[in-house]
Amino acid sequence: MTEPASDEPTDGKAAHDEIDDDAVAGRVAQKDAILEAVLGHAAFDGWSRRTLLQAASDLGVDRATARRLFPRGGDSLIAWLDDWTDRKMLETADPSGLAALPVRQRIARLIRCRLEVLGEHKEALRRAAVARGTPRNLVVGGRAFWRTLDRIWDAAGFGGDGGSRTFSYYSRRATLGAVLTSTFLYWLEDHSPGHADTWAFLDRRIENVMRFGQLSGKLQGFLDNLPGAGFLRRAPHR
Repeated sequence: MTEPASDEPTDGKAAHDEIDDDAVAGRVAQKDAILEAVLGHAAFDGWSRRTLLQAASDLGVDRATARRLFPRGGDSLIAWLDDWTDRKMLETADPSGLAALPVRQRIARLIRCRLEVLGEHKEALRRAAVARGTPRNLVVGGRAFWRTLDRIWDAAGFGGDGGSRTFSYYSRRATLGAVLTSTFLYWLEDHSPGHADTWAFLDRRIENVMRFGQLSGKLQGFLDNLPGAGFLRRAPHR
């Protein structure tokens, strides 16, 4: 779970580790409760400080505490929404049971679980998507999106890259990002029973990506075996 840097415990003494852990867990639970209450208001009132205070009032949380937990108001709420959704996705998907599934089904299940967590709050998510596109949220939103891609990739069993940042690391996450984004936008406008059209769209997108990946791998192998390929790889770039 992720806490803003300003909220993280600063006392490094081992004797206080358990107390710190309990404090963080309590704060996370309180922030989760407020966020869940906010989802009911944001569809009508947007992601604002006013919405935050309305949700806090619903829960009997005083205004000072609400402001302390979400110091940037609506922007802090949206940042927490991303982390909350990731955690709910992982709880629902049960990563321990994903290993037995084929690769495409692991990714599809994780993305589907992420959207199903949000299923009753489409309009709130629509407003959140608009707010993420504002200049003040672009950097924070981009980091949160990349963290989501990392979590999906890790839960699917492909996080063992040893911390390396190769071209493959970035290209795989960029591809996953395109699938997640396009499926999310499709889901927002989908009114089919049980979102059946969205899940069919998701399966098609993953199938297309898998085919492209196989084709790219075959093409790379073909190029590597061309006469002179080794010389070209060793040739200095000018």
